Amino acid sequence: MARRRSIMSEHLKVEIAKELGFYDVVKQEGWGGIKSRDAGNMVKHAIQMAERGVAEKRYER
Repeated sequence: MARRRSIMSEHLKVEIAKELGFYDVVKQEGWGGIKSRDAGNMVKHAIQMAERGVAEKRYER
């Protein structure tokens, strides 16, 4: 089975995992050790960050 390339940078994933409180699991078990709920929350958080960034750029114009 081929590994998929991550869309999020490693740095962004680590920052989000720290914010959401499960980075200790990542340190001990790797990304495969997180719960699917935590992975989903990471994606939601990244989307919210992107949406805020787009909204901020609209107001800069």
